[in-house]
Amino acid sequence: MDLKDTIALMTSDDYKDRFKAEYYQLQIRHEKLLNMLARHDTGTLGFDPTCSIGLLAEQCGAMGRYLRILEARAKAEGIALD
Repeated sequence: MDLKDTIALMTSDDYKDRFKAEYYQLQIRHEKLLNMLARHDTGTLGFDPTCSIGLLAEQCGAMGRYLRILEARAKAEGIALD
C-alpha cells in the first residue's frame, strides 16, 4: 500500500475509515523511516541526513509507540485493521 491508496479512506465520512487511513499512513511512514535507518546503518543510504540519526531514531520510536496505541484503540473500538 502507498500513501495514495489511503485517499478514499482519508476523505470518508465514516470515522472508522479515517482512523484506518491514519493508521495505514503512519504504518507506511514508519516502515520507510525504519528502512532509511537500516540503510544508514549498512552504509547504503546514499545521502547524509540533515538532522542527526539519533533524532530520526527517536522519531521512529515515537511512531512505533503511536502505532501500538492506534492498534489498541482499534481493538477497543472494533475497527479491523486488515
